[in-house]
Amino acid sequence: MHAPLGTAERQLACAELISALEQCHAKGMIAKLSGVCNEQKEALSMCLRKERLDRTARNREAAKDRTAKKKEVWAALEREKADEKV
Repeated sequence: MHAPLGTAERQLACAELISALEQCHAKGMIAKLSGVCNEQKEALSMCLRKERLDRTARNREAAKDRTAKKKEVWAALEREKADEKV
């Protein structure tokens, strides 16, 4: 089961698949329950998964950058502190 989709603007990469699934679901409850929409749902799930993995990778890289900057600042503060003691 995928998360609530909200608006297609939020998931631009998967907007076409979201629309296809919504159109299939609009055919009625029988289409949903009998598996007529399974292909669209699987394609959407794979798209959303790829989007999530891409976002995770971007966040991981940003976190590495932030950590490196913090370490640089702390090292500079430690050097200043050591210089003051001398």
